[in-house]
Parts: sequence; structure tokens; C-alpha cells
Amino acid sequence: MKRIVLILLALILFVVPAASAEESKWQGVDETVVERFARDLGREPRDPFIDTDQGDLLLFLFALAGAIGGFVMGYYWHKVFVAQKDLEPQKKK
Repeated sequence: MKRIVLILLALILFVVPAASAEESKWQGVDETVVERFARDLGREPRDPFIDTDQGDLLLFLFALAGAIGGFVMGYYWHKVFVAQKDLEPQKKK
């Protein structure tokens, strides 16, 4: 069982990144659909206002969203999970 886990881990760590590093044959939706419709309507594509492809900005935004979601869930934890048990009728023995 340990060998299977180690083999799968090795595949995930070494093979998947190497395969994804190759040049993609498939274009994304932005390039194939949105840009085509924009050109048909007379508008040329432009760079986004907030370019998340630079540096760690996208990572920061995901971390910020996770922190906000974690704070909200932590704040309402008692109401969602603990207080619900108080509302359930007591089981008779």
C-alpha cells in the first residue's frame, strides 16, 4: 500500500508539472470566444485593469479570500454547529 502511495506521489510531483509545461494546443475561452466576439463588434482586446498574472498577486488574493472565509466561518461556528444541537429534541432513554 505504501508503494502505491509513493508511486502516485512521485507521479503527481514529477510527471504532472512536466506535462503541463509543454505548449498548450488548446486555447482558452478568453482567446477563442471573447476576443473573437470583441473583434466582431469592433473592439480590440486589452490588458486587464488588475493583472493577476504578475508575481504573487493571485496567490495573495486567494489567501485573502481564504482568510476572510475562515474568519466568517469561525465567527458563526457556534451558531451553525453547536446551537443546532440545542434545538434538537432530547432523546428519551
